Amino acid sequence: MKELEYPFDSQLLLKKRKSLRRRLLSDGSERTRVKIAVLGGSTTDDIVTMAELFLLNFGIEPQFYQSEYAKFWEDGVFSNDALDAFKPDIIYVCTSTLNLRYRSDPTLDAEQAQSAFDERLNSFKTLWEKLKRFNCAVIQNNFEQPFYSLMGSMDCWDSRGLGFFVNKMNLALAEYAQNRSGFYILDLNYVAAQYGLEKWHDRSYWYLYKYMCAREAVPFLSYKLALIVKSAYGKNRKLLALDLDNTLWSGVVGDDGVEGIEIGQETAQAQAFYEFGQYVSDLKKLGVVLTVASKNDEENALAGLNHPDGVLKPDDFALIKANWEPKDLNLLQTVKQLDLTETAICFADDNPAERERVRQSIPQAAVAELSNPECYIKELSGGGYFEPTTISADDLKRNEMYRKNAKRAEFLATANDYGEYLDSLEMTAEIEPFKELYFQRITQLTNKSNQFNLTTKRCTQSEIEGFAKSDEYITLYGRLEDKFGDNGVVSVIVGKIEGETLKIILWLMSCRVLKRDMELAMLDELVRASADKGISLIEGEYIPTAKNGMVKRFYPDTLGFKELSADENGGRWTLEAKDYKNKNTHIKIRKGEQK
Repeated sequence: MKELEYPFDSQLLLKKRKSLRRRLLSDGSERTRVKIAVLGGSTTDDIVTMAELFLLNFGIEPQFYQSEYAKFWEDGVFSNDALDAFKPDIIYVCTSTLNLRYRSDPTLDAEQAQSAFDERLNSFKTLWEKLKRFNCAVIQNNFEQPFYSLMGSMDCWDSRGLGFFVNKMNLALAEYAQNRSGFYILDLNYVAAQYGLEKWHDRSYWYLYKYMCAREAVPFLSYKLALIVKSAYGKNRKLLALDLDNTLWSGVVGDDGVEGIEIGQETAQAQAFYEFGQYVSDLKKLGVVLTVASKNDEENALAGLNHPDGVLKPDDFALIKANWEPKDLNLLQTVKQLDLTETAICFADDNPAERERVRQSIPQAAVAELSNPECYIKELSGGGYFEPTTISADDLKRNEMYRKNAKRAEFLATANDYGEYLDSLEMTAEIEPFKELYFQRITQLTNKSNQFNLTTKRCTQSEIEGFAKSDEYITLYGRLEDKFGDNGVVSVIVGKIEGETLKIILWLMSCRVLKRDMELAMLDELVRASADKGISLIEGEYIPTAKNGMVKRFYPDTLGFKELSADENGGRWTLEAKDYKNKNTHIKIRKGEQK
């Protein structure tokens, strides 16, 4: 919905929130349901209503629990029947500097100031540790700078100052988050600074309504919360499709020639485009897949990308579509070639007409609003299209993985026989029980994989760790390499042992390795692991969603399971482990220890 895209009008959203909500809920979209408990240190009603709008727009339908005013600590630490019954998927601790209960005090000595800090930090740590009983993700605000400084600049460096207290607390929160999976920091300090501290700290809203900030600032806080939730649930964009002329450089390379376009350090205009190129290059490091969608002759596009002062070169892009076809068609071909979906797309183009065409033709794509070159970074970054909650080793290599996927597609086009093609890939798989090294990546896959996902069960990292440690489950991850490179961890299976039966509760695979027989290799190893546990029967279940129709007949048609029951609501199938013959013939299996 255009009104909810960044940059948005916060006053408009607050005014029209009810009508926007009705429109979103009536659009027929299938959304991921998430229960979010908000434990607030101030009034949180508007934060919740605004977050709901943004989350609905991201494909998530939230249900909220709110603590009573300023009862965030009591609700979290002590038993609460309503909160316990709610069974949250995410807990958001919505606090601010007001909840630190500290003021600059020059009468204190260093030891007394430290004691006050330790008391408050330990109070929060007690809360976070108690919240572990819910086995869910926790989002905690850090703290914004105070609205006045009693000691002036001394406040930020003297141990008795509130500014020093806030900075030290924010560092302590960061250190805690670094050592606990599933614990995320919402950077309230940045949100308030970006909005403007003087406007943020409109004290009338605190005195009248107990709001932590000005009401018009609430949507910006809620948007930041929604970005973290949608990232945790795999709703981030994966692909940035970029225009070239007047997007990556100033000028039209086909008309002006390479020597006529501006990029580099020579002029203010050139530097703006150069720094935008640096930002895009950094997104690639984050795991964003870069592509080009440009109306240009390919020769001119490549010449522009090879400009000596440019940051991005042709090899930085997984695919380059430089032609005179409509850009929406090029985008659809791009995601098809890379085995991605339309929901992966973020399109960036300086031309508003091109943006509107893509917005109308591919409604599931995100379209970044670019205005002036000096604002490109702010506008793309502010949208939070790629904001991570975790960064795995596979994320860092994603752009290269998809670039090699495009090469595999080209290679397939020249093959005479598909089996021959699979053999020529020289594939090797590592299929083993879950390892701590891959917990983060496995968790990501469970929350991001939608198409090849038999049950679409979403898991926290704590749950993944629990499966790995329990004797009641069989777990397998699959990592696939071939002559073009390493695809990383691409498949996950979790089965629950019930007597002599293994019930598969989770089976998913990344779409980038579809049709490579990885599923057959995974089944072979699953049967072997089951036999080692004395299991004679393996049962698989399919639970349909709007996106996983491709695996509706996976168990019977692909794997040869026998039907127990099947209808429009899904189905269950079984496989006898006894006398099973391996199905994989194209992938070599390697033990992880050998790597």
